[in-house]
Amino acid sequence: MSTYYCLVAGLPDISLDDGKLSYSIADFKSELYPELSVQDRKLIDLFYLKFDNADLLELLKNKDAVTEGRGNFSAEELLQLIDAVRDGDVPDKKFPSYLVDFVTQYFILPQEELHRAEDLLASLYFSYGMACKNPFIASWFEFNLNVNNILAAFAARKYKLEVPNVIVGNTSVCEQLRTSNARDFGLNETLEYFEALQRIADIEELVEREKKVDTLKWKWLEDESFFYYFTVERIFVFLMQLEMIERWISLDKEKGNELFRKMIQNLKNEVQIPEEFRK
Repeated sequence: MSTYYCLVAGLPDISLDDGKLSYSIADFKSELYPELSVQDRKLIDLFYLKFDNADLLELLKNKDAVTEGRGNFSAEELLQLIDAVRDGDVPDKKFPSYLVDFVTQYFILPQEELHRAEDLLASLYFSYGMACKNPFIASWFEFNLNVNNILAAFAARKYKLEVPNVIVGNTSVCEQLRTSNARDFGLNETLEYFEALQRIADIEELVEREKKVDTLKWKWLEDESFFYYFTVERIFVFLMQLEMIERWISLDKEKGNELFRKMIQNLKNEVQIPEEFRK
């Protein structure tokens, strides 16, 4: 494992309450990413893949779409992936397997089910991340999957929807959420953060609820990375926290409420995730 004494020591101190930033995840990609070992770059790539996911979805809808370009691949490269899958060619091995799987599945979705594409891609991304050989980063993906699923389950109950329809994944926690009728889904004794999520789910003000979720994630990152000092895990934590701050700086209250209204509407649509994507 590589050690990055100078790099980590030089990272700026950041807080979730920061109102402005002098450093961005784009700055990191251009300035510090090249200093990482090849193996560690692959781990950091897992973070940036979330932006590739967003760009890919836009390009599948419109090949001329203007993408953010904050991920690992350019729009031209993602279009090459799309064309290769469409034409039945073997995509370049540089693309993660889950992206290839997703595009393959996208092209066989009936037109009336294309609205499920984002959920399908998210499920594949989480599975890919949890399969990472780095225990810390794999745990981070599992934690996020649990947080998303538990909050979705509480929202489904609130709006009288079928809970199994909003759960993605094939872990023991996922199955517990799908099958349990208990108020706590039988998870209160299993997950130490379950009660915190239960309190968050009860918050009516949407932006406040989202901020509490990020605060919980921030604390998890700090607690679980406590004994990682100058390693790639600490760098991964910095990027996750930096991305949270960037999002909140750009997200005003009105946009925040719009974000959550969209989330609730998606739940009301009762999108069914096929069994093959719950893995």
